[in-house]
Amino acid sequence: MREVRAKTLVSNPVAVGANPIEVDCLVDTGAVMLMLPKEVVEKLDLPITGRAVVTLANETRDEMEIAGPLSVKIGDRQTHCDCLVGPILGEPLIGQLILESSDLIVDSQRRTLAPRPESPAYPSFKLK
Repeated sequence: MREVRAKTLVSNPVAVGANPIEVDCLVDTGAVMLMLPKEVVEKLDLPITGRAVVTLANETRDEMEIAGPLSVKIGDRQTHCDCLVGPILGEPLIGQLILESSDLIVDSQRRTLAPRPESPAYPSFKLK
């Protein structure tokens, strides 16, 4: 699959008067969570809320911090989540949780994210 990137606005929803930061993220359909570099997490003044063991692409395991809450906006879609705290100057990654909660699909031909055709105006979810 060809690389897909997305301009993403991230912000701290509990910080009064905080400005969002635009981050150029790699869309990684093999990742679960959003990962932001440490300097972005610090600039947003996000608190560290926990830790997780993460299996990396090369199958090694590492312990990473979790920070949040975080507001994430891609195009017209917005969601809230926590993020993994990556290394300084690390590659920001969008994982499946953001794609699912924003109801976005990967268009590898156009190398973009787009709303699912069944829900062009806003996200659509199933509850059973």
